[in-house]
Amino acid sequence: MKKFALLFVFICCTAMLLNADSIVEEIIARVNNQIITRSEYQREREQLKQEAQQQDPANAEKIVAERQKDVLRGLIDQQLLLEKGKDLGITADTELVKKLDEMRKQMNLENMEDLEKAAQAQGVSYEDFKQNMRNQIITQQVIGREVGSHLSIGKEEEQKFYDEHKAEMEHPEQIKLSEILIAPQKPPAQAQKDPNAPPAAPPADDAQSLAAAQAKAESLLAEIRKGASFEDVAKKNSDGPTAAQGGDLGIFKRGMLAKELEEKTFAMKPGEITDVIRTKQGFVILKVAEHQAAGVPTMKEVEPRIQDALYMQKLDPALRAYLRKLREDAYIDIKPGYVDTGASPNQTKPVETTTKEASAKKLKKKKKFGLF
Repeated sequence: MKKFALLFVFICCTAMLLNADSIVEEIIARVNNQIITRSEYQREREQLKQEAQQQDPANAEKIVAERQKDVLRGLIDQQLLLEKGKDLGITADTELVKKLDEMRKQMNLENMEDLEKAAQAQGVSYEDFKQNMRNQIITQQVIGREVGSHLSIGKEEEQKFYDEHKAEMEHPEQIKLSEILIAPQKPPAQAQKDPNAPPAAPPADDAQSLAAAQAKAESLLAEIRKGASFEDVAKKNSDGPTAAQGGDLGIFKRGMLAKELEEKTFAMKPGEITDVIRTKQGFVILKVAEHQAAGVPTMKEVEPRIQDALYMQKLDPALRAYLRKLREDAYIDIKPGYVDTGASPNQTKPVETTTKEASAKKLKKKKKFGLF
């Protein structure tokens, strides 16, 4: 819950909250028909400080000093990517609904109205929250379509990366687990009685709820063994906090699990599933998704991770080149005293055909109107 409460703050920190009756925004940059205000810029800087403090408190000041020069660059990047998304017809409507529902499940909320209340409890507008999440989805899709899809990774590159990072890949024996947890239903709350009365006997339906939970777990196990997807069954039926992720519990080394569970799971092969196991939380079914022996994994075992690492290495410079090209095709005007560290040397300063006005909508694009 805490993780997603923080996510509300992170997504909404960039939303522009203005009181038109008392505040006149200072415009520090114009990007085509959009504006970037000083308050947005200041909020981004404050967010940077908070993230640095959470990431590495001891070196927070150093991190901020290194990154704050790129704050305006990031705001301009976002505007350019959002506009490109609009040109490409990317609305993110379906993806937004899925993301919100996934967040609702992660926070164990009953419905979307509860999610809206949770956002409001953080002191943010739910509509601003959704819009900022939509913006994130759109920019990610533009990057994937316009940049990521053009990157290629060869087998020779993968082998070279593997050879150079073998020492870093060495690890002890470990397994990756997934779970389906079936918790017994709690009996109805008992009415408060006289504190001086003798203690009541345990609720008679405790045994029944345990038996029902065990029966459900056994039934689900039977479904899986007949061919049902473990992940799908977990998403639909698990009472655990990992249900939305198909029961993914992550990676465990020896000594991290209870002795009984360790003995069972470390003796299993990838893809194998335990019988129903009684735990304090209820009845659990575990799946060993991966089982890695101690030592350096084979190239085949880590190939997906190597591909991800190489992809990220190539993505950043390719994305910066793409954003420089977008800048060359755009109208960008920055107030003196502020610097766009992502500017292209081939950019031209915008020329307005009418008297300057506060609204950036009066700013016309040079390509559309052939001013040059």
